Amino acid sequence: MSDNKQSYTYKAAGVDIDAGEALVENIKPLAASTRRSGSDASLGGFGGLFDLKAAGFTDPILVAANDGVGTKLKVAIDAGIHDTVGIDLVAMCVNDLVVQSAEPLLFLDYMATGHLDVEQMTAVVAGIAEGCRQAGCALIGGETAEMPGMYQGGDYDLAGFSVGAAERGTLLDGSTVAAGDLLLGLASNGTHSNGYSLIRRIVGDKGHSYSDKAPFANMTLGEALLAPTKIYVKSTLAAIKTGHVKALSHITGGGFLENIPRVMPQDTLAEVDSTTWSLPGVFGWLQQEGNIETREMSRTFNCGIGMVVVVSAEGAAEAKSILEAHGVTVYQIGRMTEATGKPKCRVTGTAGTWGADTDWSAITGEG
Repeated sequence: MSDNKQSYTYKAAGVDIDAGEALVENIKPLAASTRRSGSDASLGGFGGLFDLKAAGFTDPILVAANDGVGTKLKVAIDAGIHDTVGIDLVAMCVNDLVVQSAEPLLFLDYMATGHLDVEQMTAVVAGIAEGCRQAGCALIGGETAEMPGMYQGGDYDLAGFSVGAAERGTLLDGSTVAAGDLLLGLASNGTHSNGYSLIRRIVGDKGHSYSDKAPFANMTLGEALLAPTKIYVKSTLAAIKTGHVKALSHITGGGFLENIPRVMPQDTLAEVDSTTWSLPGVFGWLQQEGNIETREMSRTFNCGIGMVVVVSAEGAAEAKSILEAHGVTVYQIGRMTEATGKPKCRVTGTAGTWGADTDWSAITGEG
């Protein structure tokens, strides 16, 4: 028989209100560090505020995006490295905003865990704040949910939400893309935030540890695989101001074949030449360890190109110069040609760094 006089507490049930309050105090200065025009980035209210007029907009169109980090979080948890996945969280949202020429303005996060580890979650939010600073947006609020029974051990999950804006009539929609335009590929930081279910399977099946030295870099395997997604916001917004940028494509899951056609009009074909850039070491290692076919690689990973910029031929040099001035490595990876029907992408070329037997022309695909 149960003791009817037993006094239950929320903490005994697995939810520590004091830990939640300690976390809020820890992250207040992190949020404050992301202040920008339009927001003071203070925490504590029931909702975050943003003043579009103070941010300099006259007749803005708002653009919203949300995303997560996926099973890359399991790598962070297993490796005990939590200060970079927050950057990934921001990047996956703001890189989707900028492809429409929207300037990211504000960001909110959602964190859920079975047991609130204040130090762990503070590290995560520190990464979120760093991502916001890189993107120029304000961290104006969020939610932390401690849910015992829903998450096991040290597991946690993240979701991010961002809102950006562009003046009416300036949004990029790809409608002006035409045959003769050039494709600029912006180098990635590595695997970014896609393909981690496959990566974790390879690491586990092959008996690797995240504390092992990475065969392809002077760091541990965990550190290499947790390299944060590159944020392309400031570089691409600067390039857009030249007037030469016609479209942007964020290369995530689906690779070139699925993502580039999303920003192309009918009757066009994106021709990508794989010989124009070298496959970064992490991808070569994954392909070898997992015996992954090249087409599977191209549809799962970014393979070294995190963003594709479609520019007019006459403006390519200026756009490339501006992007490089913002610290981005830029390759001219192809061009737009005429086609019939729905927009398509074709990747061709034999790249020696992909292995002697790698011939893209044999795995030509259409998006």
